[in-house]
Amino acid sequence: MRKCVLAVLSVLLIAGCAQPAAETMSPQSAPAAPVGNERGSILSQVAMGHTDLAVRLLGASATRVVYRSTAGDGDTGTEVSGVIFTPKGEAPLGGWPIVSVGHGTTGVTDECAPSLYPNLLGTIGVVAPFLERGMVVAVTDYQGIGTPGDHPYLDPDAAAYNIVDAVRAARAVVPAAGNRWAGIGNSQGGHAVWAAAEHADYTDGLELVGAAALSPVLDLSPMFDSGRTLTLPQMLLTPFLMDGLRYRQPEIEDSDYIRGALDVDKRALTACTDLLGIQKAEAGTRLSPGDAVPSTEASRLAMVDWLQSVALPRRPSTVPLMAVFGELDQLVDPKWTQDASGRACSMGDVVELRNEPGQGHSDQAAVADGVTWVSDRFAGLPPPNTCQGG
Repeated sequence: MRKCVLAVLSVLLIAGCAQPAAETMSPQSAPAAPVGNERGSILSQVAMGHTDLAVRLLGASATRVVYRSTAGDGDTGTEVSGVIFTPKGEAPLGGWPIVSVGHGTTGVTDECAPSLYPNLLGTIGVVAPFLERGMVVAVTDYQGIGTPGDHPYLDPDAAAYNIVDAVRAARAVVPAAGNRWAGIGNSQGGHAVWAAAEHADYTDGLELVGAAALSPVLDLSPMFDSGRTLTLPQMLLTPFLMDGLRYRQPEIEDSDYIRGALDVDKRALTACTDLLGIQKAEAGTRLSPGDAVPSTEASRLAMVDWLQSVALPRRPSTVPLMAVFGELDQLVDPKWTQDASGRACSMGDVVELRNEPGQGHSDQAAVADGVTWVSDRFAGLPPPNTCQGG
């Protein structure tokens, strides 16, 4: 049972076994929303002295940065940390293409910033294949993770701005980078890169070729349908959803959504490193279905309303999209991804919806699919469109 719980936790939290590579930076705040060349401008940068083995073997380099971006309200500036990876060798004519990576849920506090860890809390598995193909890779931590302020979990606008401005930050750090870029993200990151693809108005000066969303959390509102029993991964996700709702509605209480072992062991269950791995497993065995049930109908409706407000798609995309889901996904019901993709099709989007039989949430097969799909977009190949049966 302990092994099963640990497996579920590792899939949900995308956590690695490494220790932080550096202390959290605390640059001065930027209260006004950046405009023009201020977007993605570098506030600080430092070469990462210790990188993951995959990066070292490829001869790539890594730079941890803090860059300027826009908060979800569109009017306020924010500071975001991340890592820029530069491949080995000479850039091709036109500059290296850039891949902006959205990471899956690691946590909502500063120690959960992937840029503090050599393996990016597991996201290095998405980075390495692109470095091998000669692409610059930017991995954002998202607003409020590793930098001052709270993290607006699943806020599509904040995530979109962070993803796009990470590309601008990459161009500032790597002069040989071009202006063509693609987004790829897993789970929460799939939601982030899809949102970025809907923000064509924010990508001026950059050429987005497409966005690949792997096991994306496009619309979780059905998770709180009346009378529905949550799966174990969905129970474990509930505290993060509660934090996202609290960002919008600070008055909510933990007791509105979690209780029992999920409340008592919240610190262990939401920890973003493996330092509490054994505690996670033990706490997971104590969970019961009633630990993640909204306390009142008003609480349930508040959660549903918020999840609908951050759900995607919200507007058409001008670039091709890909959504990969595992048919055994216990966190994001495959039907939710199919329904969201169908709504995108009705808006006129070009979408490849791909089902991975026998796969669950964020399984490795999705990464291989995403890497190939993004590489094909840079190569100029026609994008598959399952909206038209293609």
